[in-house]
Formats: sequence, C-alpha cells, structure tokens
Amino acid sequence: MESRTYRWKSEPTDEKQNLQTESRTYRLKNKEVVREHPTNLPVAVCDWSFCLTVFRVAKMADTGMKTEVASTMFNPGGWKSLISFATLTLAWLVGFSARLFAVIRFESIIHEFDPWFNYRATHYMVNHGFYNFLNWFDERAWYPLGRIVGGTVYPGLMVTSGSIHWFLHLLNIPVHIRDICVFLAPIFSGMTAVSVYLFTKEIWSAGAGLFAACFIAIVPGYISRSVAGSYDNEGIAIFALMFTYYLWIKSLKTGSLYWSILTALSYFYMVSAWGGYVFIINLIPLHVFVLILMGRYSRRIYVAYNSFFIVGLILSMQVPFVGFNPISTSEHMASAGVFALLNAYSLLKYIQSFLTKAEFKFFFIVAVGAAAGLIFLAVVGLTWA
Repeated sequence: MESRTYRWKSEPTDEKQNLQTESRTYRLKNKEVVREHPTNLPVAVCDWSFCLTVFRVAKMADTGMKTEVASTMFNPGGWKSLISFATLTLAWLVGFSARLFAVIRFESIIHEFDPWFNYRATHYMVNHGFYNFLNWFDERAWYPLGRIVGGTVYPGLMVTSGSIHWFLHLLNIPVHIRDICVFLAPIFSGMTAVSVYLFTKEIWSAGAGLFAACFIAIVPGYISRSVAGSYDNEGIAIFALMFTYYLWIKSLKTGSLYWSILTALSYFYMVSAWGGYVFIINLIPLHVFVLILMGRYSRRIYVAYNSFFIVGLILSMQVPFVGFNPISTSEHMASAGVFALLNAYSLLKYIQSFLTKAEFKFFFIVAVGAAAGLIFLAVVGLTWA
C-alpha cells in the first residue's frame, strides 16, 4: 500500500527533547496519507496543505475505481461464468420440471412395485433406525418365505432419503418421508446434469459440457427411470455413475491422492445404490489398460488407480449385499488383473532404469517365464483341489 508522509519541522531543539505530536491517517481506496505536525504549529496552515493532498489522492482513487468497474463489466471470463451458471440452472430446472407430470396430473404418490417396496424399507429405517433396518425380516415380501431386507437390498437409496429427512427435521422443516421419496429422483436429475457438465468439460470443453448437461436433463431414456414417484435405484445411481467418472478423470490428470480417495468414496456410494457399479469397476481398469498399451504410462496413473482400487475395494465390501463379491466373482476380476499388471509394469520400469538394454531383455524373458509358470501351477492346483 502506497503512503505519503508530510512533516513540518519546528525550530531546532535539543535531540533529547521530546515534542508531543499528533498523527492522523486518512485512507482512500489503496491510498494512505499521513500528516504529522507539532502542536505548536498553526493548524490552519497544516489543514490547507493536507486538504490539497487529500483532494489529489481522492481524484486518483476515483479514476482507478472507474477503470476497475469498466474492466469488470467487459471481462469475458466473468460473462462466461455467468452464462455457464445460468445454463446449468436452467438445465436443472427443466430436468426437474419435466419429471413432475405424474404429480401435476394426479398427486404425490409412489407408483410401480419396486418403488413401493423401497418406500416401505425407507419408512421402516426412518422409524426404527439403520441398525434395525439391516436386521429387518419382512414377512410381507416374497410371501410366504419372507425376506431379510438388510442383506438383499442396496441401502444407498434408503440412506439418502433418510439422511435428507433427518437434515430437514434438524432444521425444523416438517416433511413426510413419502414426499422426499417422490421428489428424490427429479432432484438428483439436476445433480446429474451438473456432473455430466463437469465430466464433459474435463475431457473436452465447457461448451460441450453445457450441451451435454442440457441433453441429459431431457433425454427420454433417463426421464423414464427418474420421474417423480419412481423411487428406484437408478434415480440416484446415474448421478453417482457420472460423478465417479468425473472424479476419476480429475485424479488421472492431477495424480493427486486427494482426488483418488474422492473417486473411491463416490464409487462406494455407487456400490451402495445400484448393482450397475460393475460398469465403473470394469471401464476404469479398461481405461488404464488402454493407456498402458498406448505408451502413456505415468506416475499419475499409478497413484490414481492403485489408490482408487484399494480403497474402493475395501469400501465396497462393507455393503452387506455385496460382501466378498469384489474378490470372488468374475465381473470384478478385470480390475484385479489391471491392478497386478500396472504394478508389474511399474516394477519393470523401475528395474529398467538400473540395467542396460541387453540385461533388461534377459531379465524380462526370465520374469515372464516365471510368472507364466506360477499361473499354470496355480490353475492346476485349484483344478485338482
């Protein structure tokens, strides 16, 4: 901050003599003017000179303010942000309103069979708690056998609605859990539009992201699974799917452990919401495998995928309905294979930095032969066992 100091000297005095002075500071937008004068000097002379200085500084500040206002009004970046925000808001509103035809024409009700069961499960969880919900035996479902609900459903849908209900009641906003279940999918459709915008912007451009957001808000295939009253898993799962892909691209570009953990957490939410989580756990390893084949391996890929795979695997096994499927079923083996391949490739790249070309070629042949032998022995052993 610039400052100008004006001082009026009095008659020469002894250095040890202390004169009482008074200081006044005037600030005018990034400018500072200080005046100091001894009390024995006529104040009128000081005030006249000081007022002239204040006038000059005020004029400079006013000119700078006008320049800043003009530059702000014609800043292209500001207009782009405003247009993007307005477009996303309209996409959210259009997506939400396009899914309300059942409520407008009839009333706020749950329709179809699976949504009704999901609503009953959510209502039970809100009234009895999450722990009792996991151990709930519903004698009305799968009659006459009954159903152990906690171990046979993806609880993400119920937990999401129950969390919203708890938060609204925490704010003393009385809303019935049925109304939350009815309007949950339309609300999440707007969030899906935002996640699609972020994902498309990350891989292409902001303009393409806005177009994709507007498209996903009104696409018929998505509307049919997210209308008001259709309280099913797809209502929140599509948002979790696209948001996980966005976080994955972000973690891949930055190589940050922070974004990788966020990707794993979003994947965990997807696992708890819908069985379509296998799309994520197969497409992301496929993406990494293609990058390795294209020779685009980097430490960012190593950090991003290893962090995502390990944390995501552990978290996904906490869902009771999933259990040990991530390490025992065939649809999850591709991710484990790419995990092993990525670490082996990283190890070879590390060893290559210490060996000559001929030595590394010999080592590579021996390593591949040993790995093939171990795989063969493992298959034979498991077959005869």
